[in-house]
Amino acid sequence: MNFYSRFTSNTHIGDNCHFNGMIVRGKGKVIIGNNFHSGKNILFINSYHQYDNANAIPYDTEKMIDKEIIIESNVWLGDRVLVLGGVTIGEGAIIQAGAVVVSDIPKYAIAGGNPATTFKYRCIKGYNKLLAEDKFC
Repeated sequence: MNFYSRFTSNTHIGDNCHFNGMIVRGKGKVIIGNNFHSGKNILFINSYHQYDNANAIPYDTEKMIDKEIIIESNVWLGDRVLVLGGVTIGEGAIIQAGAVVVSDIPKYAIAGGNPATTFKYRCIKGYNKLLAEDKFC
């Protein structure tokens, strides 16, 4: 870790991961695969207030909804990315700085925006060559 990061006991981190300032908020499970890299000020939020059939307005004061976040191997997140619960970011994906990830991102995708959408894909041939040669930073 290069900058302060805070994880929950439900966070499972793979090998060769580099964090430049990440906070995981909530009780949902977080799985981060191998060779993960992040920019600064990353936020994962995976618990939400229950609002349907709540005991108060605007939300229930007792019940929370916990959702899993899965980050597959070889993912890179740019600065200030927000990832919400219930999301999987596929292997080799790159998420542009400032993106808000609210739905799944496919393998090898390059995505950005609010909400994050895929606008390009990595060169899979080059990616697989580097993978076969074990070239990780």
